[in-house]
Amino acid sequence: MMTAGAADEISDDADISGDDVNGRMCIVTRQSGTPETLIRFVAAPDGSIVPDIKRQLPGRGCWVSVSREAVDKAVAKKLFARALKADVKADPELGVVVDRLLLTQLAGMMNLARKAGQLVTGSAKVDLAIRSGDAIAVFHSKEAAADGVRKIDQARKAWHLGMETEAEIPAFHLLSGSEMDELMGQNAFIHAAALAGQAGEGVVKRANLLETYRGGELRPKAGSGPKTL
Repeated sequence: MMTAGAADEISDDADISGDDVNGRMCIVTRQSGTPETLIRFVAAPDGSIVPDIKRQLPGRGCWVSVSREAVDKAVAKKLFARALKADVKADPELGVVVDRLLLTQLAGMMNLARKAGQLVTGSAKVDLAIRSGDAIAVFHSKEAAADGVRKIDQARKAWHLGMETEAEIPAFHLLSGSEMDELMGQNAFIHAAALAGQAGEGVVKRANLLETYRGGELRPKAGSGPKTL
């Protein structure tokens, strides 16, 4: 089993560069990107393809856009073997594996943010965090009641219009109750808000990554100041 190396980043020299000057190009779309818009994959010693979500695994890697569709296409067309020029095999369910890793990463960061006081739960605390300007993102369980979501949406809209921000505070519906019970234990929630700070921003970053992977569009940063006329 492959384990993470000590380095936070892998140098571009270790990766498949194609025609891209910085060594980061999606092997499916052939478009260059950044570590925030691409997922790194490496070959394990047994020849299997391993998602390197944290970009820490040693060895030569290749990159795929943050998209379930792109990962599935890379598997179907055997693009990993072509890119790595090696006899490697990708699990037909690699797209599901990546989704699970991104979901687990998000839940873990939420637990850290809660310990740091940068994630509050419960509709009353979420509403207060929005109206006080502390919230940078809102999260709802997939099973959240429509009425509860509507009330929090009203608070988000009121903050956006009152403060004339570029965009509303983003709201995510990414985790089901059963997933939270498994991944977060007693920290499971119906409604939650990430607050400003390193851990809270880490939650939003990972939520954006998972939502983008599932087919959503990258959201604008909330609370980015007054609207430009």
